[in-house]
Amino acid sequence: MIAIACDHAGIDLKPTVISVLDELGIPYKDFGTHKRESCDYPIYAARAAKAVASGECDLGIVLCGTGAGIGMAANKVRGIRCVICSDTYTAKMSRLHNNANMLSLGSRVVGTELAKDIVRVWLMTSFEGERHARRVALIDKLDQGEELE
Repeated sequence: MIAIACDHAGIDLKPTVISVLDELGIPYKDFGTHKRESCDYPIYAARAAKAVASGECDLGIVLCGTGAGIGMAANKVRGIRCVICSDTYTAKMSRLHNNANMLSLGSRVVGTELAKDIVRVWLMTSFEGERHARRVALIDKLDQGEELE
């Protein structure tokens, strides 16, 4: 299951993302917002990120105007590796090498067709593991507040 959330700036891109999830037969849980009125993106980022971190959802996708704010907020939740993405190559590599568990898109940065491509690539790419697993483990140590050296 995919957690999905957005703020007011990302709300128009949300149906596009949902259409890809539907196309791929992937269930999702929508954590809001459902309104176009100005709202605080950290609230929605936290809802989706906590669902991913707890295991309620496998992965998450968050949306705002640039993808930056909501992505940074999601990354504050322990256990989240959210990539702020505007191209398919980064989408692929963030899963393949970094095991990103959340994707953040900017509705004012990517158009609908590029957003669809990014979401498809991100969802269809699996973590490669091996040497990358060691590096992701180091990211997890940082997330726990541990020193690396």
